[in-house]
Amino acid sequence: MKSKILLTSALALFAAAGCSTHETTQCTTAPQSEWMDADAFQSSLLDKGFQINEFKVTDGNCYEIYGFDSSDNKVEIYFNPVDGSIVKQEMH
Repeated sequence: MKSKILLTSALALFAAAGCSTHETTQCTTAPQSEWMDADAFQSSLLDKGFQINEFKVTDGNCYEIYGFDSSDNKVEIYFNPVDGSIVKQEMH
């Protein structure tokens, strides 16, 4: 009986260790009525030399792009949709 409890506890510990908490990048709490128009925002990025492979609105209320910057660096960027500022950027 004791060995079953130990085995169950060990399995639960390993299962919990394998789980990770995934933080959501939060860009704004402003209502969508205050956000910049998504199409106009994308156009402004294209005008700045970005190549956009994917554009989406995240759970954290960000405009997120996957693509390339003006120097052809592969990027993933989270923008605040209210003012267009970069909240998080990853270059790959």
